[in-house]
Amino acid sequence: MREANRGRIVDAVKQHGGLTQVELAGATGLSAATVSNIVKELVATGALHSTPSTFSGRRALKVTLPHGLGLAVGVHVSPRHLHVALSDLNAAVLVERHMPLARDHRADNELDRIALLITDMVESIDSGLDEVQTIGLAVSAPINRATGVIARAGILRGWDGIEISNSLEKRLRRPVVIDNSASLAALAEHRWGAARGRSTSITIDCGDGIGAGLMINGALFRGYHGVAGEFGHIPIESGGPLCRCGNRGCLEAVAGAPAVLESIRDTVGPLKLVDLILRAMSGDAACVRAIGDAGRTIGTAAAGLCNVLDPERIVVTGEFARAGELLLGPLRHALEARILIEPDGIPDVVQGQLGSKAAVTGALSFAIDSTDLRQSTDLRQSI
Repeated sequence: MREANRGRIVDAVKQHGGLTQVELAGATGLSAATVSNIVKELVATGALHSTPSTFSGRRALKVTLPHGLGLAVGVHVSPRHLHVALSDLNAAVLVERHMPLARDHRADNELDRIALLITDMVESIDSGLDEVQTIGLAVSAPINRATGVIARAGILRGWDGIEISNSLEKRLRRPVVIDNSASLAALAEHRWGAARGRSTSITIDCGDGIGAGLMINGALFRGYHGVAGEFGHIPIESGGPLCRCGNRGCLEAVAGAPAVLESIRDTVGPLKLVDLILRAMSGDAACVRAIGDAGRTIGTAAAGLCNVLDPERIVVTGEFARAGELLLGPLRHALEARILIEPDGIPDVVQGQLGSKAAVTGALSFAIDSTDLRQSTDLRQSI
């Protein structure tokens, strides 16, 4: 039992990047005395590190993983952007790189680029790849967890049929774990952002595509094959516009950013999403209307999801979420009109707090969660 309790405490510190002993007791369900005794043991053996802190205005000890255990990497690949972050195992980011991608980028080229970036980032802090414990990879596409391959062709062109995690492992000779970016954004918002403290929440990621990450009873829900949360491919318009998944009338084909921009091209000319949002915020009626229509459509679809999962909170993240209440207001009103629960039980609808860093932060958390500290340096016998 004591070994199991040690594991629970270390896992909680890994997940949250450091907690006071009071917070550890709440996170693990252990008594304050048990936490205090085990923390003392683990600090004495070097398995954990403690520093003076405060909690609710009182003196406390903050417990973290020891420095020097190793590094973690988070990578987010979207249709148009690449974001890489390097951190220690307490999730303190040490180096970041962010760059645009060509519209029709291909997996082999970008995996080569990711490998070179990670190598360069590690060397920039005078470390070596052998110190990287795990790499977390967030991909803006549904991933079949059994194969590591994108589950539906066409979602992320140029990446179909590639065993992505295995391919990156071969390039870097380090462990790689992979998941859908919306799921990992939900994990990040649950631990560090707008869904913190909510056991059941939905994070809707709105950008080039639309996805959802599902946190149920404090755990990320991935479904049987690992592709739960493909919210953007809910059919909402029979015979509607062709979606990149090959079907017609999917939510993202109607209300995703590319579809919205195309719908107002004849009125305002070609725009990027950031320009659409800026013009709407400046009062451009056509742009305000286009964003509002998208919000209402997303809210209508979200009502069905809420009727199934009954979340406490809905977090809207991604590039489209920068529109704030121009998007969230109509989304909220459509949701409220269609959800079955009484008005006082309707979930909050809020903007994500992590912005463009949500998915890469989730990838880092996933990497740290997947690191077996028993394989790290001198901790084999102390954990």
